[in-house]
Amino acid sequence: MAGRRRGRGSNVQQQAPQNQRRRPGRALREPATFAKTTGCELEIPHEKLTIAQARRGTPAHRPVRVYADGIFDLFHSGHARALMQAKNVFPNTYLIVGVCSDELTHKFKGYTVMTEDERYEALRHCRYVDEVVRDAPWTLTQDFLKKHKIDFVAHDDIPYSSAGSEDVYKHIKEAGMFVATERTEGISTSDLITRIVRDYDIYVRRNLQRGYTARELNVGFINENKYRIQDRVDKMKETVRTVEEKSKHFVYRVEEKSQDLIHKWEEKSREFIGNFLELFGPDGAWHAIQEQSGRMLQALSPYSSPRGSPSSSPTRRRAASPDSAPFTTSTSTSPSSLSPPSSPSSPSSFKKKTRSSVKAASSRSRHKQ
Repeated sequence: MAGRRRGRGSNVQQQAPQNQRRRPGRALREPATFAKTTGCELEIPHEKLTIAQARRGTPAHRPVRVYADGIFDLFHSGHARALMQAKNVFPNTYLIVGVCSDELTHKFKGYTVMTEDERYEALRHCRYVDEVVRDAPWTLTQDFLKKHKIDFVAHDDIPYSSAGSEDVYKHIKEAGMFVATERTEGISTSDLITRIVRDYDIYVRRNLQRGYTARELNVGFINENKYRIQDRVDKMKETVRTVEEKSKHFVYRVEEKSQDLIHKWEEKSREFIGNFLELFGPDGAWHAIQEQSGRMLQALSPYSSPRGSPSSSPTRRRAASPDSAPFTTSTSTSPSSLSPPSSPSSPSSFKKKTRSSVKAASSRSRHKQ
């Protein structure tokens, strides 16, 4: 029975062909109906079908009635896929699902998480289910099969030992009424319960945070306070992590800004130094301006004769006049006295000529003595 044991199988899904014409049935927005306690009451005679006849297809008014049963606790995708396979095993299928009661399940298998009413409703709202049988039997009898006019029983073909039998579907298989489905690997009710038990503390804290009381969760006073302290510690850790992330982001932004400022400062410094050297360097514009200004000043104001120059002395000017002839008779024959005044072309040549004239004058005075 589906959901009655924890097993593994291949993840094979038997799906109906795409060109298969589906029988018009109930609208998907309506849940499946519950089976009547008196059984199925068909207006036409219910003739027994073989598997070959069912696979070839049946008239619309005579669907193949397939039965699948189980516990279906914590209804999950593995249950839904098994029912999908049962629904699509024949072209025209009417799927009846039997759900065992809490009493039978607790007796033969164990305690369930969901109540029987919750499990009934879960099956009613599965899209593949056409009818739900409440309080289904643990072992199928001929009376039950006739009562609900069941043509075939769908289940995985792994032998299921329970209620003192090695395989509760053995007589169904021998009668040729059994069609096999495949189990879905990796998902089962037992696996889900194992996860909850393994992470018990996490789920207790989760429900305490959502408003459940410790009494509802069957948690003692000490454990309740322990969980609440853990919640506060986790919140503090989360706050610290948030602050750290924000701080890292802020520091990163500051580093980016500082790097940009440093690069800009370096660029401006290089530009300033280059401009300074271009202006005040050895080959800079400032020296060129100074040279040009010096040349302009030299051209505008030439050198004047020194005060001690023979050409500018009053004595020479008087000697050149006619009134000073008696004083110049002795010196008129001097070659130096007849020489024209030196040109103030340069200070060095002017100094040399001045020295030579002074030496000549002194030699003449010694000769006269």
